[in-house]
This record gives sequence, C-alpha cells and structure tokens, in this order.
Amino acid sequence: MENASKALLMAGSVLIAIMFISLAMYLFATFYQQSKEIGSTVEESQVTQFNTQFTKYENNNQVTIYDVLSMANLATQNNKKYEFEKQNATGNNYYISVFLQGKGNIEGGSLDSEKDLQERYNGYITEQVNNITATTGLTYYDVQVEISPTTQRVYQVTCTER
Repeated sequence: MENASKALLMAGSVLIAIMFISLAMYLFATFYQQSKEIGSTVEESQVTQFNTQFTKYENNNQVTIYDVLSMANLATQNNKKYEFEKQNATGNNYYISVFLQGKGNIEGGSLDSEKDLQERYNGYITEQVNNITATTGLTYYDVQVEISPTTQRVYQVTCTER
C-alpha cells in the first residue's frame, strides 16, 4: 500500500509538471504573437509616416520648385542611407526617383556629392527666379506619387508644371 501511494504521488507530480510546462508554452506562444503584431503595427506606422513626407504634396495647388527640391533632398537622403547609386526606380527596392518635367530625374544617389547636388538645385531655383516677370510668379507643379506594391513605400515622384 505504501508503494502504491508513493507511485500516485510521483504520477501526480509528473502531471503537475506537464501542466506547468504546457502553460509556459502557451504563454510564450501568446506573447510572441502579440509582440509580432505590435512590431508589424509599428513598422506600418513608420512606412506611413515616411510616405506622408511625399504624399502631402499631392493635390496641393501651391507646390513650387522649393517643394520639389525638398522632395528631391528627401529622396537623396533615402538613397544614400540605403547606398543606392543613381538609377531609375522600379519599386522593387527602397530607391526613390524624383522626376521634374524638362529636367528628368533630379534626385541623387550614393555617389553624388552634396556640393554637386546643391549647385544643381541652386541652378533650378535661379532659372525659376529669372523667369519671374511682372505678370507671372513662381511656377507651380502638380505632384503624382507612386507607391510600390512590393515595399509599400514611395518609389516615384513626378512633378509636372501646371
């Protein structure tokens, strides 16, 4: 009888240990899934915040060369961050192109120097200012932003004169 009671105590201890292990596994899986969802939400928020830097210019009647160059600077910073040389954006990676009507792609890549970009951008501004007359002001632009279905990020910005 004494051996039977010890066997029952041992079996009960094993069952309790299995229950604790099962509970620990369940909690681990639950917390892992929740942290994964939180991480996904944070990443989506960051992408939306990044895209807003460009999409805020869509449907805006007051976009000037200064705004276009601001978008080109943001694109250049992005391209340098990811060490992309100047190229045409495809939407398959994080490269961003800014197309200015009559000038082509004006953003920079990892090999473009800040000084060269600044001189080029100053040239665009000077050209715009020199074209101002008594009857015309600054040129305004319509902006079209394309978002990649692959990365969910802006990859192409097209600026056309109005």
